[in-house]
Amino acid sequence: MRLTPSSLPRALVAALLLFSVSKARAGDQPFCLQIVDAATGRGVPLVELETMDNQLYVTDSAGRVAFHEPGQMNIAVWFSMRSPGYEFPTDGFNMTGQRFTTQPGERAVLKIKRLNIAERLYRLTGQGIYRDSVLLDEKVPLAEPLTNGGVVGQDSVQSVVYRGRIFWLWGDTMRLSYPLGNFRTACAWSDLPEKGGLSPDQGVNLHYITDKDGFAREMCPLDRKEGVVWLFGLAVVRDEKGAERLVAHYARRGGLEKLFEHGIAVFNDQNEVFERAATLPLNEKWRYPRGRVTNVRESDTDYLYFGDAGPSVRVPARLRDVCDPAQYEAWTCLGETGPRRRADGTLDFAWRKDAPPAESPEEAQLVQRHFIKPEECRALPEDVATHQRITLHEGSVCWNAYRRRWVLIAVQQGGKPSYLGEVWYAEAAAPTGPWTHAVKILTHDHYSFYNPTQHSFFDEDGGRRIYFEGTYSFTFSGRKDRTPHYDYNQILYRLDLADPRLKPAQP
Repeated sequence: MRLTPSSLPRALVAALLLFSVSKARAGDQPFCLQIVDAATGRGVPLVELETMDNQLYVTDSAGRVAFHEPGQMNIAVWFSMRSPGYEFPTDGFNMTGQRFTTQPGERAVLKIKRLNIAERLYRLTGQGIYRDSVLLDEKVPLAEPLTNGGVVGQDSVQSVVYRGRIFWLWGDTMRLSYPLGNFRTACAWSDLPEKGGLSPDQGVNLHYITDKDGFAREMCPLDRKEGVVWLFGLAVVRDEKGAERLVAHYARRGGLEKLFEHGIAVFNDQNEVFERAATLPLNEKWRYPRGRVTNVRESDTDYLYFGDAGPSVRVPARLRDVCDPAQYEAWTCLGETGPRRRADGTLDFAWRKDAPPAESPEEAQLVQRHFIKPEECRALPEDVATHQRITLHEGSVCWNAYRRRWVLIAVQQGGKPSYLGEVWYAEAAAPTGPWTHAVKILTHDHYSFYNPTQHSFFDEDGGRRIYFEGTYSFTFSGRKDRTPHYDYNQILYRLDLADPRLKPAQP
């Protein structure tokens, strides 16, 4: 007897059709491979997996890869693996990676050992932050997990708490629609964790200030004159009426070398744009906010402290003073003919208006010329592991209630294996240092991670856990290949200050 649909019970026909459709759908589903931190069980972003035919996959912010490659499903596939600061399984032939059977709809998890002291959490900016998780229909924490503000890449973050919310600022911002993006600063808002924002271990819902086309708006256009416009030294000050104002140093440049103009910019809250408040002479090199600002109160006065690698300049946190170069002081020992010394031979550091600060590179030069000894330096710490001196490039300083010390997180200039990708931790009793000893908390494999910035508004457990981010970029690295999705974007890390490996950094 020949069976036809009409001769079968309707319920059986429906079941067979549902099974057929489900089987077809399962065959279309990707294979999920998730890489997790063996110590925390959390997914690890920025893990590169490469197949034998040189196809490269990079884990998203949940540590997932959605693999669906024609001709490579339902078979054993070898994935070579690499990620800076992590250790992967290696077989008897010294091959680093692992083999998986790539069944559609199935999931596999691989635990890896973290070597970095800092824990990589997620990417904050750019396209496809949770790309693979979305393809796998996994739950993600962000309201905009794929594309936000039309942003593909963003350089050098700064952030402050302003009028009850977090204000974010970045430099050059790349777009999806064209190779040239926004080179006049991009900004966004987000809510504090205690005021409706996500917990910092989950993510940050950024609300970009955009133009009509949905792309991040130019926040400091400066009359559309020639050049890029960069803002640094973002800070909150008080005006003559006692109201909060958002300020920064602006520089209109023709790239890294040529400076067209610079000065102080103030945020117009109504128009949501930065406007000129004061123009500075082109030869003014240090009397303006720079780097990442630290707020310090001394003798009943609120100050902005700032510098390249730890505070070395200060100015009262008042709008009129920030706009007046005469109000700036440098924490310095420099004189007209060289370092100043007291009668007992020690370096004479003091707040001075008539001499520039000596940053870490300048101190390294003074040591090389035998003007000062390495142990006399303010910002040339000793690596506790090798006893070599570390020349610091950029970083940020925050007071930490858990350690009861000022904490510095900064990137090294001329480091190894990455010229501008080795990140260090140090402590001091004062915001100006001296930073005597340092512990490496983060390394990169010939890739840059510059301008690291700690977000003290994210501190947890009384400051025991702190968060910082930086720009992950192939720039200055010497490499020609770029990491898909991640290059020229911000990555957030968490650091547990109870980790015993940090203890040698205590002053």
